[in-house]
Amino acid sequence: MSKEARLELDGKVFTLPTVEGTEGEKAVDVSTLRAATQYITLDDGYGNTGSCTSKVTFIDGDKGILRYRGIPIEELAERSTFVETSYLLIYGTLPTRAQLKTFSDLLTRHQFLHEDMTYHFEGFPTAAHPMAILSSMINAASCFDAGLMNWQWGKNQQFDIYAAQLISQVRTIAAYSYRKSKGLPLIYPKQSYKYTENFLHMMFSMPYEDFEIKPEVVKALDLIFLLHADHEQNCSTSTVRMVASSQANLFASCAAGVCALWGPLHGGANQAVLEMLDQIHRDGDDGSKFIAAAKDKNSGKKLMGFGHRVYKNHDPRATIIKKACDDVLAKLNISDPLLDIAKKLEEAALKDSYFVERKLYPNVDFYSGIIMRAIGIPVEMFTVIFAIGRMPGWIANYKEIMEEPKSRIYRPRQIYTGRTLNPFVPLGDRK
Repeated sequence: MSKEARLELDGKVFTLPTVEGTEGEKAVDVSTLRAATQYITLDDGYGNTGSCTSKVTFIDGDKGILRYRGIPIEELAERSTFVETSYLLIYGTLPTRAQLKTFSDLLTRHQFLHEDMTYHFEGFPTAAHPMAILSSMINAASCFDAGLMNWQWGKNQQFDIYAAQLISQVRTIAAYSYRKSKGLPLIYPKQSYKYTENFLHMMFSMPYEDFEIKPEVVKALDLIFLLHADHEQNCSTSTVRMVASSQANLFASCAAGVCALWGPLHGGANQAVLEMLDQIHRDGDDGSKFIAAAKDKNSGKKLMGFGHRVYKNHDPRATIIKKACDDVLAKLNISDPLLDIAKKLEEAALKDSYFVERKLYPNVDFYSGIIMRAIGIPVEMFTVIFAIGRMPGWIANYKEIMEEPKSRIYRPRQIYTGRTLNPFVPLGDRK
């Protein structure tokens, strides 16, 4: 027998049903609260509000658990790839060999942009941020397909193609965005390269000289994509679901996700890590002074890339990516003062009692920022890399809300705190 919550208001008692997820998460269903009581719940930032039920991702922040479709992130990181994990997130199961080949072939077939889109890149100023270009061009890409422009909610037979097209083309757009910002000629994808190899090729190759594709670099970047592929109902994913609830097409909804991800409190966290390291270096510090200042509440110094809002014990992705980070730095044998500072901060956070007691451990943003710095990805592209990785998660959530039979447009309520009835005053009578 399911439990009921009892709410006493204005001398009356109301019962509200409860919901329990497959992992034991509990919720009070308040969907009928307003109709029954004329009250709504007020939860600033939705920190205690479940906006949906979902089968995509499970997180237990207290225990440091992250699972995609029930599979631990540790197993996927060790045994899977970004492309295979993308299929898992979108379709709910690991693909068979034949399904994976079909999906990979779709990614390869749809990696090219419509040639007319190259003219759109020319309209952006050289200083345009790659995230601005990315969101704009994802929307623009939908204009070149009649199926997207005439999207039929829940009835579109081409969803598989559009999902693959978006996952594939987002890296092409991202690479073109980078090339545009540097005034470099655009590099087309190669049919023979796999997903992550092709992205590196389009980013760094020159017209008559291909970029050297190093296996350790490909592996590390593919891992970054995989670890960022989904993360429950975060700001950008919730934005995608919000826009999708209006029955907007897939590209428009995910372009909105890019805009939400752009913010420094969300996708910009790994960029903030490198900016912190750069400031420490410019101050002539090896990290020692900054560590001391970070312990002083009045210093204004804050360790970026340490601790996590969701994970109270440890970020499971950080444990995985730390090893990848160590491997890449060792194999590439890079000499970089910023990376030296990063290692010093990491050592302090893992050993210093001040940071250990406060659980200020290095998180996935810290290590992913270091890896991207090591392989030559510029800071302004860090959030774009995040967006590429998160695309399958956004698509999976879009598909979930599209297939929900009782799906309705999202419409949060508010408590108005402004002026009461305020008559209009003619211009000549205003003081």
